[in-house]
Amino acid sequence: MTLNASELPWDESSGLEPFLPLDLQESSSPPEVPPLTIWGVTLCVSGTLIATENAIVVTTILVTPSLRAPVFLLLASLGLADLLAGVALILHFLFRFCVEPSDWSELLTSGLLVTSLTASLCSLMGVALDRYLSLSQALTYGSSQSRCRAATLLLLVWLGACVIGAGPAMGWHCLEEPNSCSVARPLTRTYLSLLCGGFLMVVIVTLQLYAGICRVARRHAHAIATQRHFLPTNQPYPSRHSSGKGFSRLILILSVFVGCWMPFSLWGLLGDASSPPLYTYATLVPAAGSSLLNPILYSLRNKDIRKVLLHACCPHRFSHSTHTHYPVDV
Repeated sequence: MTLNASELPWDESSGLEPFLPLDLQESSSPPEVPPLTIWGVTLCVSGTLIATENAIVVTTILVTPSLRAPVFLLLASLGLADLLAGVALILHFLFRFCVEPSDWSELLTSGLLVTSLTASLCSLMGVALDRYLSLSQALTYGSSQSRCRAATLLLLVWLGACVIGAGPAMGWHCLEEPNSCSVARPLTRTYLSLLCGGFLMVVIVTLQLYAGICRVARRHAHAIATQRHFLPTNQPYPSRHSSGKGFSRLILILSVFVGCWMPFSLWGLLGDASSPPLYTYATLVPAAGSSLLNPILYSLRNKDIRKVLLHACCPHRFSHSTHTHYPVDV
């Protein structure tokens, strides 16, 4: 997505291009490839890292038959979405700094970014839903029916993400009407407002799911402590150390989640085409950075995935052993 510049005097040292109306662009000389900037190098490196680590996660889940529980389907979907986000950043770098920029390249990278970020955010909500169901419906969790429901949910998520991401290519862009542009060109203000409004709704639903997880976990911990006499009945947790560790982990996940998605969602609703592009970069970078942190916070923390990766790296030291999957550990 290309950003609109403000009407203030432009600083060429910033490395960002000012926005010009289409009629001025047509009357000027043919577009030239802009010089390489620190931002461009950072964009390419971060996109490469995102694509590499998520490709490892997706490949690990797909080639391991034992990783077929609903949560692994959700983690594979999350990894695929973040992988596409990394590819979109690399393509944006190539189209911007290696070849002459064009309208179709802007529409392609914008649509791919919207699709990947939408699927990534919905997959994060799916992971939260999986954690909630694994606690509230522990006896039936992991059954074939649960896997079918998870696969159906992911199919709907990706169909919806593709439809939303196809909006710019289907004509919902501002290339012909610069006055309708949002803070992220070529997306229109109406399109980005609806998109960011949907992002905020998903964030709120995800936070509600994690609040439900806390309530269910507290009830389970209190019941276990009471039945096994680990602690007096007036103590809500069986272990202060374990509960504190789990609470700190939950706070970390929620802080990263909200910190990555809230800024751009709010800025997309409040900003307009005349807003300084630096603000858009400052809010869009955390959203893209979520794709870099998701494999670390979700996939690589899972014991089953770590065992597969360790076995692949050191097959003589680590061997596959029979293990039981605990979905709430994800």
